[in-house]
Amino acid sequence: MTAKILRSAEGRSTVIAVGVAAALTGVLAGCGQSGTSTASRPAASTPAKATTRVASTAGSGTDSTLHMITNQGHKLAFHVTPGHLPAIVLDAGGGLDSSYWKKIVPALAKKTGAEIITYDRAGMGASDEVPGPWKVQNAVSDLEAGLTNLGATHDVILVSHSEAGEIATYFTRRHPDQIAGAVLVDASLPQFSTDTEIARVAAATQAQVTAIQALKPKSVTKADRQLLAVAADFVADQRAYHKMTWPAGVPATVIVSSQTPFPTSAPDAQAWRTAQAQFAKAAPNRQLVTAAHSSHDIPLDRPDIVEAQIEAMVKTTG
Repeated sequence: MTAKILRSAEGRSTVIAVGVAAALTGVLAGCGQSGTSTASRPAASTPAKATTRVASTAGSGTDSTLHMITNQGHKLAFHVTPGHLPAIVLDAGGGLDSSYWKKIVPALAKKTGAEIITYDRAGMGASDEVPGPWKVQNAVSDLEAGLTNLGATHDVILVSHSEAGEIATYFTRRHPDQIAGAVLVDASLPQFSTDTEIARVAAATQAQVTAIQALKPKSVTKADRQLLAVAADFVADQRAYHKMTWPAGVPATVIVSSQTPFPTSAPDAQAWRTAQAQFAKAAPNRQLVTAAHSSHDIPLDRPDIVEAQIEAMVKTTG
């Protein structure tokens, strides 16, 4: 599951765990998106419309270009920092946008020389909001459309934080030949979404969901709407995610924070660490790295570790 920090209109932050849909509220602070149900959106194979290119203003990279890509009727903002292929794709957690990586992108581009791609998921940053429950399949469709449009169709290094771990899992299962390797940064993993943790997260977020629903429309923020979208089908989505497995042929490095998304809940923190370790031990081409002195926001607290592991993955996958 994934946790994330969603800030309400009143400025409060709540740490919570989230599973498949990644992130109902919390630390994963960066894992919520809104999306329509799979029944209401066309299949992911529907071609994305042509890209509109404009100067980037999101701060995801000083030399990046903003590409507005249309998928299933809504526009998505993809930021591309030029470099050689294969590309490195950075996906922030729930409730976060491409600017989350603004300090890492320039350093990573300089060290690797690779093309760097960041993007705003539906409802975040410069991307359009899409009404309805959050569905990982819709998020995967959006990422597919963006990478296909940008020509990042093989040997991609996928870097996923928090809720984005769920998207990475489904995307990589769907396109194992497109992903050369992944760096999962305190990411939502299937092993965490047990019935026990799903119930605990759902219960922990209910009060916040109720409070948001009671707000006047003008007071509801993007992050609030993302939380409501994820909460809508959270239990069923997380149970489905728990059954997912990562493709054995795709190497992955798991970076777990020392605090985890649950710094005030020992049982949940231990469940998070256990899930990360179980994932890493499931195949010989995976490794577990602990980011000492770090909150769930490892990319902000320990960018050196994230950059080093990405560089290592680039060299390993060659």
